[in-house]
Amino acid sequence: LYSRRCLEVIVTDLCECELKRPRKTEPLKGIIDKLNKEEKVPSYIITSMHSLNSLSTYGAHPKDFDPEQVKPVLNNLSIIGRWYLKHKGIKVESFLRTEVEKSEKKYREVPESEKSVAVLPFKNDSKDEENTYFINGLMEEVLNNLQKIKDLRVISRTSVEQYRSQTKTIPEIAQELGVNYIVEGSGQKYGNSFRLRTQLIMAAKESHLWGESYQQKISDAEDIFRIQSQIAEAIAKELKAVITPQEKGLIEKIPTKELEAYDAFLKGQFYWRKLTKNDLDTALQYFELAKEKDPKYALAFAGICDVWIGRQQMGFASPAEAGPKAYEAVMKALELDSNRAEVHYTLAIMNTWGMWDWKGGESAFIKAIELNPNHAEAHAYYSHLLNIVGRPKEAMEEIELALKLDPHNPLLKSLFSADLLIVRRYDEAIKAARDAIKMDPTAPVALSMLELALYMTERYEESLEPMKKIWVVLYGFSEFGEELDKDYKSKGYSFAVNRMANKILQQSEKTYINPFEISCLYLMAGNEEQALKNTERAFELRDPNLLYLLLPIFDSIRDEPKFQDIATRMNLPYK
Repeated sequence: LYSRRCLEVIVTDLCECELKRPRKTEPLKGIIDKLNKEEKVPSYIITSMHSLNSLSTYGAHPKDFDPEQVKPVLNNLSIIGRWYLKHKGIKVESFLRTEVEKSEKKYREVPESEKSVAVLPFKNDSKDEENTYFINGLMEEVLNNLQKIKDLRVISRTSVEQYRSQTKTIPEIAQELGVNYIVEGSGQKYGNSFRLRTQLIMAAKESHLWGESYQQKISDAEDIFRIQSQIAEAIAKELKAVITPQEKGLIEKIPTKELEAYDAFLKGQFYWRKLTKNDLDTALQYFELAKEKDPKYALAFAGICDVWIGRQQMGFASPAEAGPKAYEAVMKALELDSNRAEVHYTLAIMNTWGMWDWKGGESAFIKAIELNPNHAEAHAYYSHLLNIVGRPKEAMEEIELALKLDPHNPLLKSLFSADLLIVRRYDEAIKAARDAIKMDPTAPVALSMLELALYMTERYEESLEPMKKIWVVLYGFSEFGEELDKDYKSKGYSFAVNRMANKILQQSEKTYINPFEISCLYLMAGNEEQALKNTERAFELRDPNLLYLLLPIFDSIRDEPKFQDIATRMNLPYK
């Protein structure tokens, strides 16, 4: 009791001192200076002390602490404490060792030798939420640089995004993502300067391998890119990953020297990811601003292309309007920088879905993957192209790799469902689609694949639910749901679906609606004549979804001369 009371007095006294200490004073500087003189103190211990000192000096006042800020402090204290006990020859209790061993065994599902890493979303320490886009941009560029290293397996941004407000432990996150290592970071932007702290953690032991604090005044964009490349190279070095000369050149390449252009690009990316009509409009304004500030900034043009592709996919623009603008932008980006994976990926999408150029699409996919072996979406969409040209075995290899790189991405799960549907693995397609919908209840591709797979397995009533939902998600047609249910109960499936297709066809006279989707509805209704008409219309409008004529829903009209004519003109192997 006496010992506990003494400890309470000491802790209380220390807390009072810390609360009264003015910010921007360095409480651990003296200790760090002494440790630097000790030869036996490892560098990672010095780094942990620096991290604690930086948090104490520049972080929020303890009164204003976000609970998330406590975690890196505890991690660093734990690292220093364990090292000190070992240094002094003090043995950890055997039961504690046993618990640690149990924990390591529980989370060890990935081979220890695999250099697999996930970069968690960096925390914005600034009180100004408007600077979130900047901290996000730092994290994404570090991630992008690591992805260029073939010797690493790096989890994609979409799968790590869910851990932005994490409550799970590092080992739990690593197990869910299937990686051995985790990168954490936090920082803040204030005026023309920024501060960033990053650390690499071995997940199973939750042990600190490397960490660094950076403080930089920004005079131009090069200052930012230099630190981002330094972080990626330091992490790769710690993991003993091989970096080829080509990869090193790609990592250290400066995409723009204009700070305003880079800042506008980051804001454009921030809004583009939201994919609403207003956000895409805002994103385009920022990408155009980035282009204006630096007319040679390739990624600004790639961003413009992405906006137009997004507008077309979401039904906010027709292929006739979006296609030429997207193609013009991507070709300009390619002219400015032919060594950007993002540019070749965008070109692959344009060639495949926009131009129906299978050879051009494949060569662009291969180049994108060569420049960024960890580009999950490139692997996923490449799988669709491989299925389209009749190479299903290779397609499955690509989509499985994509899911390993981005396991929690609902879009990739949706694309996996489509791959499975194409090769007639219906039950697996249903499961994959439902997995995607659990992650994102409004995932349009997953809803569409679920609807078709349920129809193909004659689960007609079940198919009505995703059928209703997809038209609400894509076009806001909420009124059709009740009518579909009433018609189904009174006159059956074919009548109900055919009537719904007729109403949507009428709506397409007022606003652009993908005719391919209308064709699918008519096929489910058994109306092959209208299905063929809308398939022809999809061809005339260059509907990007038309390349999915390989889906089994089209089997009933596959031998029709009109269908064969379209397949021949698209150079599809469907005869």
